[in-house]
Amino acid sequence: MLILTAALAALAAAGARAEVYELDTAHTVVGFKAAHIFGKVPGRFTKFSGTFTYDPKNPQSWSAQADIDPASINTDTPKRDAHLKSADFFDVVKCPAMTFKSTKVTDVKGNHAKLHGDLTMHCVTKPVVLDLEIDGVGKDPWGNVEASFTATATVNRKDWGINWNKALDSGGVLVGDEIAIELDVTGTPKKADAPAKN
Repeated sequence: MLILTAALAALAAAGARAEVYELDTAHTVVGFKAAHIFGKVPGRFTKFSGTFTYDPKNPQSWSAQADIDPASINTDTPKRDAHLKSADFFDVVKCPAMTFKSTKVTDVKGNHAKLHGDLTMHCVTKPVVLDLEIDGVGKDPWGNVEASFTATATVNRKDWGINWNKALDSGGVLVGDEIAIELDVTGTPKKADAPAKN
């Protein structure tokens, strides 16, 4: 999930000015895990976009935003994915947008920080805090700048009005309320927009 999106606080590179980076969708995973009966089920969203800014000398200028298509949810089980898209869970027909927008960064210590922001899903917006860890920044073998980091959080799906469940005969419920957000993010410098033609 999310919002994934999310993202930001992660480059230690190239100068003191704020840079704008785009999510590299081929090398970014917007993932999650949810308790299911006695085990856990991993999943991911496969359609998303986003940007983040970074200035190594001014953490308060860091920002991030992401847009995620909830209909792209994939747990490698088509029947379960169809249920997750239904009104019991994400209700993607009524609520086709999932977004994240950062509000501030705190607790910057070495390559770790906390990214605060607003996560909108299931037509509800709630604050979340992501734990960030910068994995690395630099050039790949072809000279392209890349920045990679991980971001994690645990949220309660009921806070976003996703309440469906079923009781188990052995006790407990079918689906856990706590959802682990797991983001593996790579960004590349955003290309300047082409000048408008007269």
